[in-house]
Amino acid sequence: MLRFFLVFIFGFHLVAAQEIYFEGVVYDSKTKETIPFVNLSFLNTLKGTSSDEEGHFFMDLPSSFLEKQLHISSLGYKDTIVAASQVFKAKQFNLLPESFELNEVVVSETLGNSDVLNPISSYSVKSGFSSSSTPWVLALYYPNIGQQKKYVDKVTIFFQDNAAFKGEASKFRVRVYDVDKVTKKPTKDLLRKSFVLETESGKDYVSLDLSALRIQMPRAGVYIGLEWLFVPSNWYKNTGKHNITNALLIEDRFAPTFGGVYNKNQNFKVMVYGMGEWTDFVVKSKNSTGNLIPAVSLKLSKK
Repeated sequence: MLRFFLVFIFGFHLVAAQEIYFEGVVYDSKTKETIPFVNLSFLNTLKGTSSDEEGHFFMDLPSSFLEKQLHISSLGYKDTIVAASQVFKAKQFNLLPESFELNEVVVSETLGNSDVLNPISSYSVKSGFSSSSTPWVLALYYPNIGQQKKYVDKVTIFFQDNAAFKGEASKFRVRVYDVDKVTKKPTKDLLRKSFVLETESGKDYVSLDLSALRIQMPRAGVYIGLEWLFVPSNWYKNTGKHNITNALLIEDRFAPTFGGVYNKNQNFKVMVYGMGEWTDFVVKSKNSTGNLIPAVSLKLSKK
């Protein structure tokens, strides 16, 4: 079975750079409480990590990375770019909350007519997306077709089985983005709150019911984002061979492996966020008749 991994593979360097232990804790600047699942990425590199459930982050780095800028982001807080050396010295960082009212999601019955965009079944999953090096956000665009008012009701995410990952479950974050009218890229997150989901053992999908939030489908459409979290419980080792030299490669990777399907509908645009910017992500089928997109279904209600 074909598998596509959102990874970047590098050869081994013969000259080892001086390593440092980069660690610290991320706090809410107002409440002084720790913030879990904050993503930290070094700009213009493929290196990053996430804070764990206690807000603590750590990683081994070449000392040269202290000369770089660090991008720190978490849903509900202002994106911040700061000198890596500053964080390394202080061993902590305070994130400033964004000013909006948080809503709670509750499970409720969907009423009225509904549509399902990009309907998926388990047997249609043909490939997968996994991540290494730095936390990415993989986002799928859904167009708003028709004039009737619609609301985001439920998001269902499918996974591909990954024998290399031995953990009982993995965590990831769901994002729901508005669309920039000029660039057509994802812009502000409509959820206004961090929703971290967990995969279930023996189950190849999870769903998030958002009906209680009454999020109206934007006129320009919406992006559903899947955000990897580089926390210890998601980590695993993957081994393989170099395509040219056949040398053994051992990589750090992070679960889950999101399912992928080939779709001929060109409206379902895919973008990926990493290193501080959004870029187009296109993978064609062998016969070039379809594009590989995340196996994510979006249910919209009309009342």
